[in-house]
Amino acid sequence: MFSVDTYASGRVQVRREALTGIASRISPERIGRNLGLPYAGTPPGDCPFCPGRVERETPTFDDGTRIHRGESVTFPNLYPYADWHLVTVITRAHAVERFTVDQVSDALSGLLDGVKGQGSYVSLNWNYLPSAGASIAHPHLQGIADPCPTSLQGRYLAGSRAYCREHGRSYWADLVEEEVATDRFLFEDVIPWFASAVPVGEREVRGILPAASPADIGPCIRPLARGILRVIDCYRTLGTRAFNMALYCGATDDADSFSAVCSIIARLNPNPSSMTDSAFMERLHFEPVVMTLPEEFGRYFRESGC
Repeated sequence: MFSVDTYASGRVQVRREALTGIASRISPERIGRNLGLPYAGTPPGDCPFCPGRVERETPTFDDGTRIHRGESVTFPNLYPYADWHLVTVITRAHAVERFTVDQVSDALSGLLDGVKGQGSYVSLNWNYLPSAGASIAHPHLQGIADPCPTSLQGRYLAGSRAYCREHGRSYWADLVEEEVATDRFLFEDVIPWFASAVPVGEREVRGILPAASPADIGPCIRPLARGILRVIDCYRTLGTRAFNMALYCGATDDADSFSAVCSIIARLNPNPSSMTDSAFMERLHFEPVVMTLPEEFGRYFRESGC
């Protein structure tokens, strides 16, 4: 499923995913730079997502409504960058010490309802905290739907279709079968989760859903929420709270070749210097410089009891 080349007398690995050609550079020595600073907290400040303001200051759908599920509120993005772009405020609280399964599953469910049927290619996304790209610190998700897939989503869909034509079976089923026997495997709860062998970000974890399109993933929402929370709780034991998440969905006719994929990566915590773990290799070469070997993260996850 991937190849490995070593450089600098074995101190650097370049891993390349066979399905897409995506490459990742892993340099464990970089962890000694102590880039992750302690979490500083997020005071409410001037927040349009807090109770009392979210109903006054956020847009509504054409019929004047928003979608409510539990604590969550879903509405159109005021500054969209997709054909259909929604925001889901997850909690009433501005800062959350620990999310509950109900909070996350309700938010995912509301967002999924809002994007279904709005475009051929859907993704559900989460930027948590400013150092992960959240322009508003109050916890929220974003859902986008477009006639065409995003760049990475498109590469996985095209590669999956080609693999299915060549081998007569799903790449993702084969991938799961291989990964559960490696040190990268984390746990399985309806959805198998593992540290990605070719990570596109720090400590990337992937969950492979037993469904492909938004129309079919509804029954997976609660186990998806449980899995996401286990992963981000593990990140916290390692000192990082910020993260990004994306759930890539396929179209309805991708059921034979594709499985919806949830990807989560750890990010640096907010700090006064506005530090980020993205530099030219990540943004201009699409070869992320990653500090943690997936196998080491897999072993840590199991041994720490996360």
